[in-house]
Amino acid sequence: MTQRIDFQTDPSRYRHWRVAYDGEIANLYMDVDEQGGLFPGYELKLNSYDLGVDIELADIVQRMRFEHPEVKVVVLQSGKDRVFCAGANIRMLGGASHAHKVNFCKFTNETRNTFEAAEADSGQKYIAAVKGACAGGGYELALACNYIMLTNDSSSSVALPEVPLLAVLPGTGGLTRVTDKRKVRRDLADVFCSVEEGVRGQRAVDWRLVDEIAPNSKFDEVVQERAREFASASAKPSGLTGIALTPLDRRFAEDGSVTYSTVEVVVEREAGRATLTISGPTDAAPDTVDALQAQGAEAWILRAARELDDAILHLRLNERQIGTLVIQTQGDGAAVLAHEALLLNNRDHWLANEILQYWKRVLKRVDMTSRSLVAIVEHGSCFAGPLAELLWAVDRSYMMLEEFEGDNRPLAAITLSPGNFGTYPMGNDLTRLATRFLGTPEAVEAARARIGEALEAEEAEELGLVTYVLDDIDWEDEVRVFLEERASFSPDAMTGMEANLRFAGPETMETRIFGRLTAWQNWIFQRPNAVGPDGALQRYGTGVRGDYDMERV
Repeated sequence: MTQRIDFQTDPSRYRHWRVAYDGEIANLYMDVDEQGGLFPGYELKLNSYDLGVDIELADIVQRMRFEHPEVKVVVLQSGKDRVFCAGANIRMLGGASHAHKVNFCKFTNETRNTFEAAEADSGQKYIAAVKGACAGGGYELALACNYIMLTNDSSSSVALPEVPLLAVLPGTGGLTRVTDKRKVRRDLADVFCSVEEGVRGQRAVDWRLVDEIAPNSKFDEVVQERAREFASASAKPSGLTGIALTPLDRRFAEDGSVTYSTVEVVVEREAGRATLTISGPTDAAPDTVDALQAQGAEAWILRAARELDDAILHLRLNERQIGTLVIQTQGDGAAVLAHEALLLNNRDHWLANEILQYWKRVLKRVDMTSRSLVAIVEHGSCFAGPLAELLWAVDRSYMMLEEFEGDNRPLAAITLSPGNFGTYPMGNDLTRLATRFLGTPEAVEAARARIGEALEAEEAEELGLVTYVLDDIDWEDEVRVFLEERASFSPDAMTGMEANLRFAGPETMETRIFGRLTAWQNWIFQRPNAVGPDGALQRYGTGVRGDYDMERV
């Protein structure tokens, strides 16, 4: 699997999904092309999916927010007879590298989180309308919806059969959503996750696995009736008009570097790192939210979010030997704040809200990226507002102190905004500043008192906003030593250490999903019971059970 995976697509290129828009209701059909696998060697039978299927779904969910804000209810259903979705394709998993499997699970969970939060964030409620077999990742698709409806017949069921069939976990998101979201009783969940055939009919309702059943003869009618009821009850304004998410301006170089309009990624392969530089706005912020909507996807604050998102995904999946990401910015911090202020002052406008919610998701993507992350606050940087969040998403930060010989850029400064105190929460539902200062909450209030000030190095250090401030004499050596040291450590140890340290504070369903993915599924995906030559993934479909080492560890 060496081809470059592209996370950009559009409706004209979909092979696996189709959407029928009917005013406030969108009917989303999963109709996977069996021959449309992202890689050769497997067929996507029974509406099973691989990363390519999920890339399309992520694009649909994103466009639903920005291009179709008039939609209040999305009905997720199968475009095939007698099967809703068989889950992740087993042949794909059996042939994929370990890193691809884990990154695939991470991306699918991020996509599910996005439509799971769509009702709270955007007023778009998702209904899963399940006809036929709904197993594994297929049930995980349904679990992420706000409401699950199941056909009451002899062939329709929900199941999480990964443990008995494959010796792996249900993507980790499945187990967590069953207990934390659906609040299924533990012993019943144990039964449910141990049987291949799943649960159907009234028992699925009684066990809280679905919300409603309806007879097959009336199922489609009842689903649409429920969708209309939910749309009528929605508090979301009617008659909204969206914007087009136009293609990104993006160029790839032979050495792996990528250039966007606001983001540049420079790959230093021998050093095992990439430097990601975000350029601040060159134009003044729009005067009004209507002017922002007129700019559409070209508005800097939306364009930068889209490009950063794509860059992070590209580095995750296509540059897996790159262990350290160096994050920099260049530009005018005051200009960044002006663009953000327009959104913060117009939160009740659908587009302003969607861009803020999108920045929240992009920053969470950074949090969840298994790379060593370091921020370099150079002179001329613009770590302000949403870009300042990157300073507390990284593992360490270094900031230039006082003037540097031959450098006539404005002195390095960090500028806080009201957005840094609640607009972009992490997966633990705390702000990054609250997570950073978990033991000293008064430090958050001290920082809040400095909103709007351009804080130079000594002030930023005093407030605890950066790790180190260094002058011209020490800068080059200290940064170089850190980067060389980081590259010398075990990447496995770094992934475990960083994932543990990034999410201090309370556990949430989201942190449990990704914590279990990082730890348990990551481990299970390397065990011979699952992936060995006689493991369950390799023997699936042969009629021979996996040969398990029965020692508990």
